[in-house]
Amino acid sequence: MAAGETQLYAKVSNKHKGRSTPSLLDTLLGMGFPAHTALKALAATGRKTAEEASDWLRCHRNDPSLDDPIPQEYALFLCPTGPLLEKLEEFWKDSKRQCAKNRAHEVFPHITLCDFFTCEDHKVECLYEALKKAGDRILGSFPPTVPLVLYSSISYLGFFVSDSPADVIREFAMMFATEASVLADCTVKPCTKQLHLTLAHKFYPHHQRTLEQLARAIHPSLSCQWTAALYSRDMRFVHYQTLRALFQYKPQNVDELTLSPGDYIFVDPTQQEEASKGWVIGISQRTGCRGFLPENYTEQASESDTWVKHRTYTFSLAMDLISRKDGEASGRRNGELHASQMPRGISSIQALQATIARRSVLVVRHGERVDQIFGKSWLQQCSTPDGKYYRPDLNFPYSLPRRSNGIKDFENDPPLSSCGIFQSRMAGEALLDSGIRVTSVFTSPALRCVQTAKHILEELKLEKKIKIRVEPGIFEWTKWESGKTTPTLMTLDELKEADFNVSTDYRPAFPLASLLPAESYDEYVDRCAVSVQHIISTCPQDVGVILIVSHGSALDSCTRPLLGLPPRDSGDFAQLVRKIPSLGMCFCEENKEEGKWELVNPPVKTLTHGSNSAFNWRNWLVGR
Repeated sequence: MAAGETQLYAKVSNKHKGRSTPSLLDTLLGMGFPAHTALKALAATGRKTAEEASDWLRCHRNDPSLDDPIPQEYALFLCPTGPLLEKLEEFWKDSKRQCAKNRAHEVFPHITLCDFFTCEDHKVECLYEALKKAGDRILGSFPPTVPLVLYSSISYLGFFVSDSPADVIREFAMMFATEASVLADCTVKPCTKQLHLTLAHKFYPHHQRTLEQLARAIHPSLSCQWTAALYSRDMRFVHYQTLRALFQYKPQNVDELTLSPGDYIFVDPTQQEEASKGWVIGISQRTGCRGFLPENYTEQASESDTWVKHRTYTFSLAMDLISRKDGEASGRRNGELHASQMPRGISSIQALQATIARRSVLVVRHGERVDQIFGKSWLQQCSTPDGKYYRPDLNFPYSLPRRSNGIKDFENDPPLSSCGIFQSRMAGEALLDSGIRVTSVFTSPALRCVQTAKHILEELKLEKKIKIRVEPGIFEWTKWESGKTTPTLMTLDELKEADFNVSTDYRPAFPLASLLPAESYDEYVDRCAVSVQHIISTCPQDVGVILIVSHGSALDSCTRPLLGLPPRDSGDFAQLVRKIPSLGMCFCEENKEEGKWELVNPPVKTLTHGSNSAFNWRNWLVGR
């Protein structure tokens, strides 16, 4: 053993003198492992057993960083157990399924007591002693129940710890920080701000209402035994992505990693230039080795999946103090403390917060129209001499609905192309996956808009439940329509006959006959502003998403009135609208607390694709 190793071993072994059983470190040293790597292995495995630590060392025998003096980072959390934890875990699962993953899903339910700090490997047991001392000192005054008050904002949802119990918990965190400083020579920063248990963080704003509904099913008065838990993590990979191996992979080249199901891989997204498509470069947590791996053999893991639990201290007046070394086992032996009913004031606050809900308006441009691809003469391309429709190209729709004046009425009221139908269905499918709750649908009377709304509703599984309300007031700026009269649009009866589930009870802000041909820009924006206000007033209790399917121009003319913004200059307006693609979206959300509407991120990603030119096989005939 080298001089440095001997000195380090002496420092550690002196702390264990007088014990009747050999320490974990003694066992590892007896196996022939150096002191510094043995201590590193114990810190990395939570100092549970010598067997776990020796297995870690054998797996890391080729780890290039094994001898580097890089300590672990530690943090102290207050964690719920029992029925309350079960409800919280149920919320974690349901919120992820219904509203997609947010930052809260990266970590288990907890209240942060101390931020992450470093501790040298040979002083880790002193942290355990600090935890026990702080817990014993505060045990008598620790609250039998921790009052939790639900709080919600546009990007955060969680429980706040209120009143004097929060002061007691902060005092415990301060005691631990002080003891850790004295015993382990660590600089620990205890939490001095509002104590909170995060339920959701940095989520899409349109998911707020759904998350609030799920959170109301969690009753903070549920039986819970609170446990202070000390965790550690590898400080080198704090900003890396974490992947979990799903399948076994045997390397085909020397620069590839071996994967076993359940392995965790740390991946730096900024260092992937060397990786081919479908591959990533990562570092295995199990071996510490770096190499290439097939990305489709893995899935995204949560940040805390790789954290190591060291020791816990469970606050329970009924618990035998000697049994606290294994807090989880003690909890099972001694049962749970039953929390008393929450004070009436807290319940009333929660009831008030439960009423907070938001309305949203999603304005969507229709899908690709057939004349956008085949030009103004599209109708001539698909009409027989006797006026019947046929399909000359796969991007023409399979069929057209019947109209009272025959096929010629489609000339200025074109349908969606086949790709436009596909775009609409894709958007509807994405909206379904996003978890938003559409409560009402309004469309321009243009056929392409009604079709888009129908296909979106079909993908949302709402085509039978929600009727489409046709609002002529959100029709296109008539100056942009060809001809001196407004286009002949399908009547409600024609739409119903064509199997569109339109409402015949809705009274629009502007009847179809009121549309003026070649209206001025001011007339157009005024019409849209009045129509949007009418739509909002028609749905006063519809907490959820009001879907408006209209034209590209509506993404500006139907949202600016809600946001309290004046109309754009007509020239700027025209330039802007030209850039809006099929199924472009704008999403506005009502902020009741501030009495205004806000423009936020749409619930789904944009749809981008390239062009596909017509092809004539005759051009490939030999000799031509």
